[in-house]
Amino acid sequence: MCPKEHGPKEVSGKLAPLRYWKASNIKPMATTSLSKPTSFDRTLASARSTMMFSEVVRLAVDSFRASKTRFLLTMLGMVIGSASIILVATLGSTGKQYALDELTSIGPNKVELQYGGGTVMGPDNTSTPDYMTLDDMNAVLEQVPGIIASSPMLEFHDNVSLGGGISKSTMLLGVSPQYRIVRNLIVVSGRFFDDQDARAHDKVAVIVKPFAEELYGTSNAAVGKIISVKGIPFVIIGVFRESINTFGESEISDHTMLVPYPVARYFTGTNTLKEIFFTMRDPSMVMPARDRILAIIRSRHYAGSVYSAVTLTELLSAMTKIADMLTVVLTLGAGITLIVSGVGIMNSMLANVQSRIKEIGIRKALGATSREIRLQFLTEAVFLSLSGGIIGTVIGLALPFTLGLLTPFKIPISPWSAVISLATSVVVGVLFGTLPANRAARLDPVQTLKYE
Repeated sequence: MCPKEHGPKEVSGKLAPLRYWKASNIKPMATTSLSKPTSFDRTLASARSTMMFSEVVRLAVDSFRASKTRFLLTMLGMVIGSASIILVATLGSTGKQYALDELTSIGPNKVELQYGGGTVMGPDNTSTPDYMTLDDMNAVLEQVPGIIASSPMLEFHDNVSLGGGISKSTMLLGVSPQYRIVRNLIVVSGRFFDDQDARAHDKVAVIVKPFAEELYGTSNAAVGKIISVKGIPFVIIGVFRESINTFGESEISDHTMLVPYPVARYFTGTNTLKEIFFTMRDPSMVMPARDRILAIIRSRHYAGSVYSAVTLTELLSAMTKIADMLTVVLTLGAGITLIVSGVGIMNSMLANVQSRIKEIGIRKALGATSREIRLQFLTEAVFLSLSGGIIGTVIGLALPFTLGLLTPFKIPISPWSAVISLATSVVVGVLFGTLPANRAARLDPVQTLKYE
């Protein structure tokens, strides 16, 4: 039986919603003009059944469109916080890599054997330091595989004559030509003495750059000059510097002169060595070689003598731990920005709940559960937080990547920083969106419908 009227039916003085016509199979007149239903209208029409997550997302998008400026300003804090986390992590990784590269340039695979104490008792109760000898170094070279360079070091001090009655206090080190490889020295002018100079006992010397500049003004001017040690003239054939400035903490000072080891023995009259340097072929061989070298040296000397083997492995490990800890601390500091942003999201969502009390009441009256209301507002908070996190992550990754492309600097970018940034954004959205979502879910539908 057809209805008597085809116009919209009145329900309590108001037009019935479109859902009424669908439910009663009553079609409106063809001439009636109806606007396209929004996602909110479609959600209201299906509120008697469990909401699909896609409907929740559509409601969140509609909410953002209604308050673009407020949500964009709220999102700005998440953008800054997420970008800060990635940039701080990148700066920490870059600083760590720079520090490790600088330390490694001293000699990444170096093992420095040092005499620490102990004496040999002789006739008439005289004691003599139990120094190492050249034979000890040769024994190590024969028994420890993987050594690619080695050098003894004989140290003595003297006032060298520069001519014209001028003398300078100088530290002379008798080393082998391989000392340049072991210590990763850089020759800035001239050349380093070679095996031929050592075999011929040539009176040649290589001086450190600050000493050359102090004596002759420039490094180039020092090459070819004559310097006298205990009346014996030495020709300066080169000027060198350390790969990094050790600020006097190494065996090389600002007044150091290197001479071939066989020549240095003329001045000491002894075969004893205070230090021996070795370079291993691979960094993984450093620690096993250190233990083996110490065992060989101790077996060749008295039990009371003390020897130590210094490597950069422990120092590099300690530096890595310190740099990682600093990066974590700085990243946590940058994370405070996200917490502040979370408070802003919570305040914005609370205001959003307050402005949508009528909507919440209508949805509850049409059958929406508290769980669905809670899910809707929690999804909006997470979506807002995650959107800011994604934008901030893109900015945080783009800046160092662009800088690495446009400059010669090598900037390491950790993908974990992006993962942490996005995960933190989600966590912040959940934590600070829970309170507004719970408040919306607890609203009484009767009171909300009366709210003006």
